Amino acid sequence: MRGTIGVIGIIVMIQGAMGALGRTFTDTTGWGILPHWYDLPTLVYAGMAVAGLALCLWGEVGKKHKKRADSGG
Repeated sequence: MRGTIGVIGIIVMIQGAMGALGRTFTDTTGWGILPHWYDLPTLVYAGMAVAGLALCLWGEVGKKHKKRADSGG
C-alpha cells in the first residue's frame, strides 16, 4: 500500500510542478494533462507539487518502518 502512495505522490508532484512551471514561464497555460481539463491558479499547482512530495516521503518512510519492523530491529 505504501508503494502505491509513493507512485500517486510522484504523479501528483509532476502534474503540480508542470502546471506551476508552465503557468509561470509561458503564456499562462500550464504544462501536463490537468490544464487541458481545469483552469487552476498557479498556487494550486504549487500546492499539488508540495502535496505530491509529501505523499512520496510518507510512502518511503512507511516502507522503511515496515522493513525495520519485519527485520526485528
